[in-house]
Amino acid sequence: QVQLVESGGDLVQAGGSLRLSCAASRNIFSINIMAWYRQAPGKQRELVAGIFSGGSTNYTDSVKGRFTIWRDNAKNTVYLQMNRLKPEDTAVYYCRVQTSLKFDYWGQGTQVTVAS
Repeated sequence: QVQLVESGGDLVQAGGSLRLSCAASRNIFSINIMAWYRQAPGKQRELVAGIFSGGSTNYTDSVKGRFTIWRDNAKNTVYLQMNRLKPEDTAVYYCRVQTSLKFDYWGQGTQVTVAS
């Protein structure tokens, strides 16, 4: 069973930066997409950023130009660099890995709180 472990969540002032990491407990084969989602209190979970096996990325509009996703295949890790954070970025951030063999893994979440 693969486990995804997120880290890097914290309390930060508006305008600050955080880097989230999500490490898989072992190699995951045939990865299709690695992604970060977030869920704020009272809201639905939303896709923040994703990176496909070929390296292409996509971002939700509200984070474009501020967040960057990348992956280190050798470390089975996906990262999310978050700059110019805003209070509305406050949420629990989850990583997700989907494979071409239809496996779907989620991490346990890491809390990001942005104070105004």
